[in-house]
Amino acid sequence: MVEVKVIGSSSKGNGYLLSDGERSLLLEAGINLKWYKAIDFSTCDACLITHEHDDHAKFAQAMISNSGMDVYLSAGTQEMIQLPKHRTRIVKALEEIKIGNWTILPFPVEHDVKEPLGFFIQSKDGDCILFATDTFYIRYRFPGITHMMIECNYAKDIIDEKVAAGKVHPTLRKRIMKSHFELDNVKNFIAANDTSQLQEIWLLHLSSSNADAKRFKKEIQELTGVPVYIAGE
Repeated sequence: MVEVKVIGSSSKGNGYLLSDGERSLLLEAGINLKWYKAIDFSTCDACLITHEHDDHAKFAQAMISNSGMDVYLSAGTQEMIQLPKHRTRIVKALEEIKIGNWTILPFPVEHDVKEPLGFFIQSKDGDCILFATDTFYIRYRFPGITHMMIECNYAKDIIDEKVAAGKVHPTLRKRIMKSHFELDNVKNFIAANDTSQLQEIWLLHLSSSNADAKRFKKEIQELTGVPVYIAGE
């Protein structure tokens, strides 16, 4: 069974680890390597990066230099961050790849960057992990999801209240709504997918000011009937 470990999940830095008990896979490189002290990089098959923003990719160069792992990312992300070619592997949306114990399908997401991706990951034992962050919409549906790691950045009513009170500028509201996943949209996406084998959900990248972790957890848990965890808590 796959185990999810959260290193960090916020605008300050994102990093996650999937382990099948034998091998592991790193997701994102937005966390300083000093926070990975308990992780044996020799068991890691690769690091996947969704897009070029610092909170997801800032430490990719250090990851390559210090861990010996290959980094997988889109051509657009590589164009923006310019990692060393000898450790960089370019992936294309909707073209499945095999990395060690993992079968991975990158897919396009909607964010204000060059070529962002989400990843649908299958372990050697058949667990299916959906990983999607920093997107306001996902156009695809996925079969047999067992673990869902998905951004739930804000709630529309919360941010609208902040705008009305003058605490959030309307321009920022517009940017957030066109680049991050809102609570109701997350719920609609979950409901549209095959959740018959779903075991757990991890809510990622909650806004520090436009989210309510307790409420989000409660509403998603009521919708799905499976354990829901807030990444970073």
